[in-house]
Amino acid sequence: MSRLLYESSVSYKGYLIIPFIFGKVDNYEIFSYKLLSEIGRKSQFHKVENPAKVYGISIRNIVDIAQEHIDINAEFISHEDGFRARYVYRHNLIIVCKENNKYFYDHYPPESLNNLAAPKLFKSEYECLRWVQEGLDGRNIRKKAQ
Repeated sequence: MSRLLYESSVSYKGYLIIPFIFGKVDNYEIFSYKLLSEIGRKSQFHKVENPAKVYGISIRNIVDIAQEHIDINAEFISHEDGFRARYVYRHNLIIVCKENNKYFYDHYPPESLNNLAAPKLFKSEYECLRWVQEGLDGRNIRKKAQ
């Protein structure tokens, strides 16, 4: 599997559709996708790869396939966008969440949906994003070592 194309991800009805290049055939890229769910592990589709078992010929095509599968098979539909505060930095996906006026984040590396986030709370979205950026740039490590 190539890296997850977080920059082309689409939030849809409580799910985040994340395309990636599954392979190549005669120099044509074949696309697949993975899903994240707003309700996390409570969803059968959280961190699942291509539950529709259908592949696409473009990013738009695979997103359409994923949306159709969600429309038919989703166990819940969210009308809020829990993935609206998502950012891509150095090919990493950062999702900022707010609860009780505190911010925290989920951090997914380019090649997998393993959450690398530290259990840390922040006062603002900016503070949270700055912390993640410094960590990805290696600045948090250097500060601790001094």
